[in-house]
Amino acid sequence: METKNPIQVADKLFLVLETLAKTGPIGLSELCREVNLNKTTVHRILNSLLYLGYVRQDEQTSYYSLSFKIWDIANQLLTKIDLVEEARPLLKELASKTGETVHLVQIDGIHAIYIAKEESENSVRLVSMVGKRIPLYCSGVGKALLADMPDDEIRQIWEKSDRRALTEHTITDYNTFMEEIRAIRQNGYATDNEENELGVRCIAASITQKNQPPRYAFSVSAPIHRMDDARMAEIAGYALAMKERLGY
Repeated sequence: METKNPIQVADKLFLVLETLAKTGPIGLSELCREVNLNKTTVHRILNSLLYLGYVRQDEQTSYYSLSFKIWDIANQLLTKIDLVEEARPLLKELASKTGETVHLVQIDGIHAIYIAKEESENSVRLVSMVGKRIPLYCSGVGKALLADMPDDEIRQIWEKSDRRALTEHTITDYNTFMEEIRAIRQNGYATDNEENELGVRCIAASITQKNQPPRYAFSVSAPIHRMDDARMAEIAGYALAMKERLGY
């Protein structure tokens, strides 16, 4: 089966866009090295993106960077997701009750994407952002979403994932992972015990939609010094109550 993009120039254009998103302001020569394309091709793509307003160039340094037009498109996409606005007051309430950061995610293949965030009131906060992608296999929200799927679908996502040990606590053995999934199904919520990021624990739950495959989940995350086992159990109670209110 043919899998190549029929419009090959689009591959190069989006490669440049995605690289600019990762690097921030960058010069032409360095950008060429990053994307492994010749200078003529990259310069032509940049000129097109400049013309369309997706890229800007600093007059003093000549460095290229993404414009806010990308952010505008992302915001327009988020406004079309009704659940975000429906859930926002409840997410804010959960953040207020727990004093911790609350995220809402949407599934995207083998990843979850942050689509909303309510900040913690604590002085020590987590660094995260709307639009960030995280793997399903090693995150609380990801495991909560997977637990709502049939075992064969979980196996497919597991096989497609780049199952690296992001920390010493990341589960990379399939049988151990499925034991975790069975516990999530029984408890109604998932945990992330420093599996995605050292020093961070979280409680997560999926949002059940009647007769729909799992799409959304939310989490309460905090530094490990504020998330001992007793605190995790307390927040799990809040999460289960919120899961029932958010489900529809």
